[in-house]
Amino acid sequence: MSDAAAFKLTYSTMFDPPPELHERFEAALQAFKRDAMGRDWPQWIGGQSVAGQRFVELRSPIHQDWLLGRFAEGSAEDVDRAVLAARAAWPAWAATPWRERVALLRRAARLIEERVYDISAALALEVGKNRMESLGEVQETADLIDWYCDQMEANEGFDRVLPDDPLPDWRSHNRTVLRPYGVWAVIAPFNFPFALAGGPLGPALIAGNTAVFKCSPETSLSGWLLLECLRDAGLPPGVINFVSGGDDTGRALVRHPQAAGITFTGSHAVGMQILRQVVQGSYPKPCITEMGGKNAAIVSRHADIERAALGILRSAFGLSGQKCSACSRVYVERPVAAALRERLVALTREIAVGDPTQQANWMGPVIDRAAYERYARLAEHLRQVGRIDCGGEWLTEGELAQGFFVAPTVAWAPLQDAAWVDEHFLPVVLVGEIDSVEEGIACANASDYGLTAGFYGAPDEVAHFHQHIEAGVTYANRPQGATTGAWPGYQPFGGWKGSGSTGKAIGSFHYLQQYLREQSRTVVE
Repeated sequence: MSDAAAFKLTYSTMFDPPPELHERFEAALQAFKRDAMGRDWPQWIGGQSVAGQRFVELRSPIHQDWLLGRFAEGSAEDVDRAVLAARAAWPAWAATPWRERVALLRRAARLIEERVYDISAALALEVGKNRMESLGEVQETADLIDWYCDQMEANEGFDRVLPDDPLPDWRSHNRTVLRPYGVWAVIAPFNFPFALAGGPLGPALIAGNTAVFKCSPETSLSGWLLLECLRDAGLPPGVINFVSGGDDTGRALVRHPQAAGITFTGSHAVGMQILRQVVQGSYPKPCITEMGGKNAAIVSRHADIERAALGILRSAFGLSGQKCSACSRVYVERPVAAALRERLVALTREIAVGDPTQQANWMGPVIDRAAYERYARLAEHLRQVGRIDCGGEWLTEGELAQGFFVAPTVAWAPLQDAAWVDEHFLPVVLVGEIDSVEEGIACANASDYGLTAGFYGAPDEVAHFHQHIEAGVTYANRPQGATTGAWPGYQPFGGWKGSGSTGKAIGSFHYLQQYLREQSRTVVE
């Protein structure tokens, strides 16, 4: 067995992979650049490729001269066709025995694994994600689908016999069955376009729903590559449909009267708009919204400073801070604040920023010019109200000038400043001093968000942190990431408060059931 075959890739093991992974990624990257860049890419509706009336160019944030392809700008008519195709396919798909649905989705997961290098190379170019995080996202998608197949099997399709009624003259047979809703709409974000499309599509389809999905317009290529895996696994025409486009396409999908359920991952503002939208119809629809985060790490005076600095760095600057789980604020007890800041700044200055498809570079660009400009405004604000310890500038030397590269930034601002409150989705982490762990927990909880949180301190402090922190995903003394790094089967991932609408986490024992509704059945002899 090769080292690569024996290596289990997760977000915790990705830091020292076998050489074969790099060799295979390099080959896939060159093949994509040679054979696939610059193409026109269609939509997929009712089992057929559908070209748009208008195409939009998709360019890499690494280098704006790299044209990845042109994608259809999906119209309201395209969305309507896709939803109606999914609606027409639903009765037969819902009637398909659940074991057959599971077998088809497992086949899709195997195709994702077989194509992991090809998909990851395209994903790295499209998102600006480094090669290991790209490989991790694609493998995570296969693992998520497998996880939900496992849950369907473990629960025997959610068909359970209940006790008979104690009737004197008749015999009453009772059971409870979970059944699908119909057409499920899935809208995925730019930062994890493969996993956060495939992650919800897997349970939706396993449950017997049909689906229409779209990714962010910055990452439509990932959406198409996922569609190919689902299509090639043998899903019947109309069961899975893909539309591409921007906000208008997404709004048409959310508002379509035949969309029976919605999963949205993205900003808090848009997620709340969708939630309000779905309760204004003739009846409420299931709506799963995974939204933002303003994730905090708390560092006790008893912490291992080296471990804390490394975990904060990885969570603050992985994917250029463009994760809803990124660590953007740190509360450290005063006796160790200077030591933590010094070590974090030193590690930050060592980060290799550049083309993330190259093995030497760990951090790539931000996604687009809007993020680039937002970074400049935040840096200027921090200079005015506080202090920048390192970073705070655009990186424009050589080839970096052709992309959206910025310096990873460690800064300080008064604890009452808005920079501690607003989600920026940028490689900027604020470090502030506190007098006690209790104060740090109170500061962390004083947020509308409650996605992830981290703690570094003595073992006897950890239980208190877990008991009082208001977050759906918590990590203690974790060098692999202070607030990031959940993996299916290891850490369920979902937020509290303004970070999520359901209280049920991705990759958990409770997520799949959200795509099903209960029917109680009683038959009297």
